[in-house]
Amino acid sequence: MKELSMHVYDLMENSTAANSTEVKLTIRDSIKDNDFHFVIEDNGKGMSPEFLARVTDPYTTSRTTRKVGLGLPLIKMNTENCGGGMKLTSELGKGTRLEFWFQHNHWDRPPMGDLAGSLVMLVSQHEDIHFVITYTTDDGEFVFDTDEVKEALGGMSMNDLSILRYLKDMVRENLTEIHANE
Repeated sequence: MKELSMHVYDLMENSTAANSTEVKLTIRDSIKDNDFHFVIEDNGKGMSPEFLARVTDPYTTSRTTRKVGLGLPLIKMNTENCGGGMKLTSELGKGTRLEFWFQHNHWDRPPMGDLAGSLVMLVSQHEDIHFVITYTTDDGEFVFDTDEVKEALGGMSMNDLSILRYLKDMVRENLTEIHANE
């Protein structure tokens, strides 16, 4: 994956596959501190200590449709190549917390890509899950909470094309306002 937005999408899909009812994404994008920090937390089924110990091996996956899982190994490799790192904690029956970070100005750090498009696509595909996305920069903070969006929509589906366009534009505008990933 060449863009961080696709990594984030893939890793958050892991949370949806783990039967989560709530998924939180927190991004700290600080040029001042030279830190690009991501945290994905869910209340899904979690992982056993044995599975957790080998989950960054590409041949370890919980999926039955294929025998490899590249999301975690790739993000781990990317962070380590860019002056960052990764930390993964999980408890069976309680959920998982994935934290990864990069040196913001590292020349090998993948670009963010279309975060607004990736997030809107993800939340519209999983309307039954409560997503809270918090993006903080040196200039401000934007919070996207799907419960608030659903309330504002008054029961309309987020899968409606005009709603998808509106949400994508709204997320993009808010991220631009706080100078996200500049």
